[in-house]
Amino acid sequence: MLKPPYYPIIYVRGYAGTQEAVEDTVATPYMGFNLGSTKYRQTSAGKIEPYVFESPLIRLMKDHLYQDAFHDGQILPQGPVSPRSIWIFRYYDVVSKGLGNGERKEIEFHAEKLRQFILHVRSATGQDSNKDFRVYLVAHSMGGLVCRCYLQNKDIPDLEGKPPGDWKKKGVDKLFTYATPHGGIEFRKGFGWLEGLRDFLAINNADNFGKTRMREILSLEKNLPLHSLNNRFPAKRVFCLVGTNSQDYGISRKVVGPKSDGLVQIENAYVKESARAYTFRSHSGAYGIVNSESGYRNLERFLFGDIQVNVSLETLKIKMPGKEKNLSATYDIENNVSIRGLPIPVNKRTKDTFSSSFRSSDTLEEERTHLFTSFLLKTARLNKRRQSLGFSIHFRILPLYHQDKRFLPDRHYEGQAVFDDRLIIEVSKGGDSRFKVRYGWGSNNFKATKNLEFKVDKNNLSTAVIQLNQHRPVNMTAAIRFEVSAWN
Repeated sequence: MLKPPYYPIIYVRGYAGTQEAVEDTVATPYMGFNLGSTKYRQTSAGKIEPYVFESPLIRLMKDHLYQDAFHDGQILPQGPVSPRSIWIFRYYDVVSKGLGNGERKEIEFHAEKLRQFILHVRSATGQDSNKDFRVYLVAHSMGGLVCRCYLQNKDIPDLEGKPPGDWKKKGVDKLFTYATPHGGIEFRKGFGWLEGLRDFLAINNADNFGKTRMREILSLEKNLPLHSLNNRFPAKRVFCLVGTNSQDYGISRKVVGPKSDGLVQIENAYVKESARAYTFRSHSGAYGIVNSESGYRNLERFLFGDIQVNVSLETLKIKMPGKEKNLSATYDIENNVSIRGLPIPVNKRTKDTFSSSFRSSDTLEEERTHLFTSFLLKTARLNKRRQSLGFSIHFRILPLYHQDKRFLPDRHYEGQAVFDDRLIIEVSKGGDSRFKVRYGWGSNNFKATKNLEFKVDKNNLSTAVIQLNQHRPVNMTAAIRFEVSAWN
């Protein structure tokens, strides 16, 4: 019997730019979901040793007892198959000269085939009579656009063959995307002409990543941004993993530039109002985002986690240092999120990787800065007797000062971090099912001893605020806002 949160997982791979890439893709059963990585990592003893990440496919089998849906050599496995199974949507088979007719298809075609594939998974797992049938969609790059087309396009019906309406009738519980160009693929300054040429020539459907074609694919009017779900699917049930390593991808990194994963710019890699995390990985390859442990740790917690935590920074006020005249500043807000027991951070936004939150002194107080969204998983606790789930946030606020001189050139210089500390959080549930949170600061011996007082709204969202008030190195006040809710 199908038991949440262990729904069938369907993996949808990314774009294959050439026919050779198509043939290489269809020659592998798992289309990249089986690829891991072996890279050097420093141990707690200071040694540099190779570290093996087996792959998201293997880890889901090891950690969560998922089964491979393939059996008896069937490319479209027939039942019975366990609902706790992993399926590969092989949409490039029809494009292959060996397995298909060698002709490129539009994303709308693949999205309709995805609908049919979900119906097959429902049947093969013995869920035809289950009105609450759901799957998880996990997609890389263009695969995320195929999934969004299925969920958003007004011409693609639900599983009952009726015009789209209630999102639940699409049979999708959650969508997780790796490096998907939700806002399109744009080129750096000076290469706009090449972007226009790509969309005009549309070689191998490359125009799918341009604004005009994406609006058709996603049924979006001109007044809506490309990263909008247009109320077709709940944004809170989407997680976007954003890559920030622009140096370890192919030649496209030259025209896309920094602030990207080498192909997709950071600001285009997430859905509006979705959960998201940032990781120093490139679009694909040896240092790719799919075959990363940070990607897997976010994936498993989003799919199977017990608690959702949203953290943001608001009402931030920073006083200028000294008595200099005509002094202004911009700020980079970094944050690095670690979950107790994990060897890697699950979210890392830094100035060096151009992924920090950038604010001017004019917008600092007005804008709420979203730091991160994370999901905590009870079964991943190292100490099973410990009731609380712990994580920490190391965040820094780095200023860049600008002094306007009337007769001399302007002077720009970096200042000392106006804030640099680690926040320790312990989350648990009391006997009354209300969330309890204790916190502390790294500058205070890393002890979470203070209690947060929560307010609970009608949707059972628990909200609390930590007030910051410091006087050195500069006067600064701010509020760290926590939103905690049950997940799954």
